[in-house]
Amino acid sequence: MNYTLHQLQIFLKVVETKSITKASEELYLTQPAVSIQMRNLQNQFEIPLTEVVGRKLYITEFGFEIALIAQRIIDEVDAINYKTLAFKGLLSGRLNFSVVSTGKYVMPYFLTDFLRNNKGIDLNMEVTNKSKVISSLENNEVDFALVSVLPNDVKLNSEVLLENKLYLIGNREAVIPKTPYEKSIFNDLQLIYREEGSATRLVMEQFFEKNEIKVNMKMQLTSNEAVKQAVISGLGYSIMPLIGAKNELETKDLQIIPVVGFPIKSDWRIIWLKGKSLSPVALAYLEFIKKEKNKISETYFSWINAF
Repeated sequence: MNYTLHQLQIFLKVVETKSITKASEELYLTQPAVSIQMRNLQNQFEIPLTEVVGRKLYITEFGFEIALIAQRIIDEVDAINYKTLAFKGLLSGRLNFSVVSTGKYVMPYFLTDFLRNNKGIDLNMEVTNKSKVISSLENNEVDFALVSVLPNDVKLNSEVLLENKLYLIGNREAVIPKTPYEKSIFNDLQLIYREEGSATRLVMEQFFEKNEIKVNMKMQLTSNEAVKQAVISGLGYSIMPLIGAKNELETKDLQIIPVVGFPIKSDWRIIWLKGKSLSPVALAYLEFIKKEKNKISETYFSWINAF
């Protein structure tokens, strides 16, 4: 057997994404380069690691077994690197985050300086919907998660980073009244929803339930970017976090439509399991964020106060 660490890393990314194309994008490699390394790895086994059925790639049972071993190998190599850095007096290890999709507009700003000042730390950050974020946290797969709505049935610690504001958003052709619309305006709007499991959708539905408002759901989409483009194109309106619409509001492609009772407010916060034994890296990050969060908020997010 002459497989390389590089081949194992590529194989693990293919297993994760179940796609040569997606793996190449996430690894910043060309598709042919990934295919060649996968073929070189496969040539060392008599049993298929993957199979293609109708243009879709599947991982075989044998492939999943090899992936588990490959992950252990990569983890041990990482441990060697981290141990080397530790002996040099450098903080080292991996920081694992799970972030709700709209949180991608927030979290990087609260990580940059910490990672810049600690070169021995690797970041693994998954961006997904709220349901999967909470699942990762409950399964102890991550150190921290970023959410804007706290789950009710999980014992957590939390640290508030930033206020989250949600507004009714329309495109540049939307009529802006001199005084805010009454909440009954929602009876007449075609609303675009996020998918089930999204925190934004949960906040919307809680608002409508609390105010006994019946709405017309025009469509549901699986990302904040998709919702923005649908609103911009005139397909409908949506309730959206301000944090993800800054550029479009500045260019007037999107407009805030004033409605009584808005904005809906919550907080962006990092959360972690109560009683969890945090790693030295996670503890160092927590100390950093408690010390620096106000400065980061003021530097990068003061524009929110204008709305």
